[in-house]
Amino acid sequence: MDRVVRIHFTLLEPTLAVKTEPRGWDRSAFFLLHFRHMARQRLGQHFLANADWREQIARAIGVSPHSTLRSPSVDSAPAQNQTYCWIEIGAGHGEMTEHLASTGAAVYAIELDALLLARLQKLAKKFPNLTVVHGDVLESDLAAIAAGRRIRLYGNLPYYITSPILHHFFTFADLIDEIHIVIQEEVAQRLAAKPETKQYGYLSVVTQLYTRPEFVLRIPRTAFNPPPEVGSALVTLRLPGDRAQLAIADEVAFLDFVKVCFSQKRKTLVNNLRTLAKPDIVRGALAAQNLRPDARAEQLTVAQFAAIQDYLTAGR
Repeated sequence: MDRVVRIHFTLLEPTLAVKTEPRGWDRSAFFLLHFRHMARQRLGQHFLANADWREQIARAIGVSPHSTLRSPSVDSAPAQNQTYCWIEIGAGHGEMTEHLASTGAAVYAIELDALLLARLQKLAKKFPNLTVVHGDVLESDLAAIAAGRRIRLYGNLPYYITSPILHHFFTFADLIDEIHIVIQEEVAQRLAAKPETKQYGYLSVVTQLYTRPEFVLRIPRTAFNPPPEVGSALVTLRLPGDRAQLAIADEVAFLDFVKVCFSQKRKTLVNNLRTLAKPDIVRGALAAQNLRPDARAEQLTVAQFAAIQDYLTAGR
């Protein structure tokens, strides 16, 4: 509640500061401008305004002419004949869209904010391989959008819904080759965290089940307009992850099991798993993985979580 009130009054300060209205003052236009700004804040929009950082990201994900990762065949192959496409999440003003479209691959730019669509549609006239999709990524069928192509994803994600978006991506994991996302730095560290570190948790496990994460770039607040309150980072997630080597019959049940393991991080697995198995059985599962009886969830790899779940399921 405090956060909402603080933003509200910050936005109104320019109005309060006006002593006399200049000739031709358009009060309705003034408030429309502020309502648009409020809408952007509500959507968690922080636009990548700095051209140097856009180029660094483009090089890192292989869509810059100067990138060493760029495929020499990209520009010569017609978009309709390529075996992959780019799907951009939250295209904004097209800050990175032009980089993606310049590769020649089919690009589908998803944008929820209707106020930004006109500029993107203008960009689509320049690039016939670019299609603008007005919608919410959480409701988007990525398979239908890709239309049989393999998927590469790029997005400057709203920080407050990073986790739901990632979970949505992972439902299409069999179709995706790469995910490149700009997110809050703290969350980026969690995605790539290793066991026995303080950043390692449920989000680390679910990410590493489906992908091989790499923390690529730290991005300063000043690269964005408006600047976020925290630092950002570019993370690359390459698929597949650990699931390619694990025989997990029910991935939803497995992730529910992992959530229970992390339900109280300071408690041991024996305590957290009491609702699923007797303590002696849990200790047996831990011993089978050469883990101490007082082991905690943050010490386990994805493979160890899978092995312990199998042990407990068989022991019921």
